[in-house]
Amino acid sequence: MSNHDLIHPTAIIDPTAVLAPDVRIGPYSVIGPNVTIGAGTKLHSHVVVGGFTRIGEQNEIFQFASIGEVCQDLKYQGEETWLEIGDHNQIREHCSLHRGTVQDQSLTKLGSHNLLMVNTHIAHDCVVGDHNIFANNVGVAGHVRIGNYVIVGGNSGIHQFCTIDSYSMIGGASLILKDVPAYVMVSGNPAHAFGMNIEGMRRKGWSKNIIQGLREAFKLIYKSNLTTGQAIDQIRAEILPEVAEVQLLIDSLEASKRGIVR
Repeated sequence: MSNHDLIHPTAIIDPTAVLAPDVRIGPYSVIGPNVTIGAGTKLHSHVVVGGFTRIGEQNEIFQFASIGEVCQDLKYQGEETWLEIGDHNQIREHCSLHRGTVQDQSLTKLGSHNLLMVNTHIAHDCVVGDHNIFANNVGVAGHVRIGNYVIVGGNSGIHQFCTIDSYSMIGGASLILKDVPAYVMVSGNPAHAFGMNIEGMRRKGWSKNIIQGLREAFKLIYKSNLTTGQAIDQIRAEILPEVAEVQLLIDSLEASKRGIVR
């Protein structure tokens, strides 16, 4: 089957777009200039890829999604900026992912194996890792960094420049104004920390020793009277030698620029 047979005759594709031979493009979709789409990717009907967008392999993008559109930053003056999407992502109906700005790295980036449920918005200059789940109506503001294996509950909003580190979990309808450290579970408006994402660890088959070590680290950060620096020192001395996974938590605490959700 040729590429022509896989592209619906009502689709409009810019002549500069480069599509792998087995890419499927549904009815009334529009592919703009300087777009590349990798092997095995499928666009359902009425998908718009605005331009200056690189989409990897084996992605599925559902109807009425807007991919690679000009960002909503009022500073944007038409500069060439990009959106990059990795492989094996599911992008559901009405999602919107915007290109970056020259004020940052001129790039918005989505990794691989992510699920973006209906009406998720990923704003300009965000960098999102792999294996994340965004439930319906999640809004991610500009310049946000999101790690791997993060779950964001529906109707949640993440403030610009925040970092949401790996294996964390955000409860539904939460407002995130500060950084969420690795493994931590937060919820509320504004969000507060409630514990570690223990269920997520169990589902990944992590040992009781690892889970217990991370529980102890959480207590030192959130339940003791120690400063964050003192808590990190104690975690290094008492927990890190036995539980290597706690290093990711230390790294996210030390890298935080906005302060952490408490």
